[in-house]
Amino acid sequence: MKKEDLIGKIPLFAGLPRVELEHLAKTLQPCEFPEQAILFQEGKTDDHCFILLEGQVEIIKSLGDASERNLGIRSEGALLGEMSIFSQGGTHTASVRAASALKALKMTHQDFDALLHRRPSLAYQIVSSLSRRLEESENLTIIDLKEKNRQLTLAYQELKAAQAQIIEKEKLDHELEIARRIQLNILPHTLPQHPGFDFGALMIPARAVGGDLYQFIPLNRNRLGIVVGDVSDKGVPSALFMSLVYSLMRAEAGRGSPPAQVLRKVNHYLLEINVEEMYVTLLYGILDFSSGDFAYARAGHPPPYIVDEHGKQIKPATGLGQPLGLFDDPVLDEQSLKLHPGALALIYSDGLSEASNSQGEEFGVIRVQGILSSSLQATPQAICERLWDEVKLYTAGLPQQDDFTVVSIRRAGS
Repeated sequence: MKKEDLIGKIPLFAGLPRVELEHLAKTLQPCEFPEQAILFQEGKTDDHCFILLEGQVEIIKSLGDASERNLGIRSEGALLGEMSIFSQGGTHTASVRAASALKALKMTHQDFDALLHRRPSLAYQIVSSLSRRLEESENLTIIDLKEKNRQLTLAYQELKAAQAQIIEKEKLDHELEIARRIQLNILPHTLPQHPGFDFGALMIPARAVGGDLYQFIPLNRNRLGIVVGDVSDKGVPSALFMSLVYSLMRAEAGRGSPPAQVLRKVNHYLLEINVEEMYVTLLYGILDFSSGDFAYARAGHPPPYIVDEHGKQIKPATGLGQPLGLFDDPVLDEQSLKLHPGALALIYSDGLSEASNSQGEEFGVIRVQGILSSSLQATPQAICERLWDEVKLYTAGLPQQDDFTVVSIRRAGS
């Protein structure tokens, strides 16, 4: 197709006589642009405009800025850059970027002025085109502003909801902190003091509050009740259940009854009020200071760990023991052992032995044995704290999965 025929298909020039089209075909310079080429840049001046023959361009405000906005797409037949002829200082009011490969004709401002002098009626068509384009731009701006207003409204609503959640979380955190302080206040504030025996204890909950417990219950000048327990699950429900078990154990153990009888009494009360089917594992024993005898009963709890004065493990006899809160008549493991001079006993929850590393391997009692054997000169409290340090090192920063509780008892050497 001849160049003048291509120009004649452009709506703005469709009414021009053939002689004018032939003149433009000879005068105007053909150009080609690759995709993404910048034909005009907002705020810059040029001495020409383009008539688009093939392809599409994007009209863009604030090109390359965070507020970049696409004002529209122009296709074949569009006149590009003519607004700079009418703008103050001859600057472009927007940028023009090739959305595809382009073919165009370059028209200088001098050519444009000459055409308007020859064909004044063309000015009305240009004004009409500019008016339509302005209307389209305003409509796009209004649509864009409405969308931004919708997004701002939505963001404001989300912000209010997030603020409400933050306030609620802060309230919950405050309540949990109070619960944590109350729970820690329930635990013994001091360790038992008795000539010939030394004690240590440490509990680290996995969450703000935990389900583990330990108690020292003085029965008389020569006998001490010792309790370590582990309630099923973690968090607030288990902490509440733990508080209940703590109170029941303190009340029943204070009567001086044998360990198994105390646990059965506690189980009876738990079954009456346990609507959530929670349970607790417990080890309750009575230490006789004069003889070093430790008679205890286990309700599903790990057996105590004993080492003699040389660090050698002494394995106590074990039987079947079932948790409290599940069965009418749980089977309990009743045992008795003697703490000889220099011996150390460790009563713990499974948050010690079952702490796992990133490979899922448990800390295990073998590591406990090694720590105890290498800590013969350490105090029981220092041993408890070292066990916790070793567990943290073993789990290598992984979130704590279970409450950690240890109670240690050492009988002075002969």
